[in-house]
Amino acid sequence: MTKPAKPALRPANTHFSSGPCAKRPGWTLEALSDAPLGRSHRAKIGKAKLEQAIDLTREVLEVPADYRIGIVPASDTGAVEMALWSLLGARGVDMLAWESFGAGWVTDVVKQLKLADVRRFEADYGELPDLTKVDFDRDVVFTWNGTTSGVRVPNADFIPAERKGLTICDATSAAFAQALDFTKLDVVTFSWQKVLGGEGGHGVLILSPRAVERLESYVPAWPLPKIFRMTKGGKLIDGIFTGETINTPSMLCVEDYIDALLWAKSVGGLKGLIARADANAEVIHRFVAANDWIANLAVKPETRSNTSVCLKIVDPDVSALDADAQAAFAKGVVALLDKEGVAFDIGHYRDAPSGLRIWAGATIDTSDMEALMPWLTWAFETQKATLSQAAA
Repeated sequence: MTKPAKPALRPANTHFSSGPCAKRPGWTLEALSDAPLGRSHRAKIGKAKLEQAIDLTREVLEVPADYRIGIVPASDTGAVEMALWSLLGARGVDMLAWESFGAGWVTDVVKQLKLADVRRFEADYGELPDLTKVDFDRDVVFTWNGTTSGVRVPNADFIPAERKGLTICDATSAAFAQALDFTKLDVVTFSWQKVLGGEGGHGVLILSPRAVERLESYVPAWPLPKIFRMTKGGKLIDGIFTGETINTPSMLCVEDYIDALLWAKSVGGLKGLIARADANAEVIHRFVAANDWIANLAVKPETRSNTSVCLKIVDPDVSALDADAQAAFAKGVVALLDKEGVAFDIGHYRDAPSGLRIWAGATIDTSDMEALMPWLTWAFETQKATLSQAAA
């Protein structure tokens, strides 16, 4: 069998990981030269940097003025856990899951918090659960964009404006790339290591006035670890949401986040970021439509992510293999691209169906996404040739 020819053009930026994600175009270490290293985050300069990060977050993400924004420890996971442990238990809760992280929140609520009144709405990878069955008189927990399935809610129309429960939304791979309707969301969490390509370890927690009211009027039946506590004496600890972080943040990471937010403003703010992600995802979707060996894991076009695009290999010869062999084939494709240095870290998430996961967020230049597509074909054909030789 003839060895497939390698494409002539290579992506200039080969970082297509779904987290931590690619740095903004043109990023260098010099961008962090103003970081107050070796200074206390509680000093005037440190607090000013944290306040600037919060103010820029509000501006770029278009967060309403009466919503609180806090920088919290332990990435998006820490932000979600703070919300779950601090807010749930006041009423029944509906848990929505269609990929591994959403499933993890279900496990936490059922097995760790041990809440009795929990309803689960789950779907297989590639699908959404039936959102019409969700009861918003109860609290509702869901991911906006399933990072490991590439399936997102298309909008917030399924959430009523008038509701008795709180909506708690893990938006870590949606924030800054998809239009979040804050009027329908009471808690929003994300980590800046996703769409803005920041360094890992820090989360952001955004609370609506309704969420603050719950915090100040409800005391959970279980003890709260120090890093989860957002109230004192029945009142919100305002300092958390003005730059007085619960624990010590990395001022280098905060500076990096500020740099990313300033870049976001330079490309048109939220609309510009969404447009960049949409353009990148569209390159992949056009490629998938033109090649019958690959398909989008998300079944319905309106639910397909514009950030973590998950793909499955549907070539008949590969599909005829058992699950382990299919996974090995996909890993072989990923390994070829890694070895050539044209795409790093684009394998499927460990709990997800085998295939590829390509980050299409705003820090990726569309020209690099276009350059990558022929390499996907080359890697597939090369791996297919290896499969044929093994079978001969």
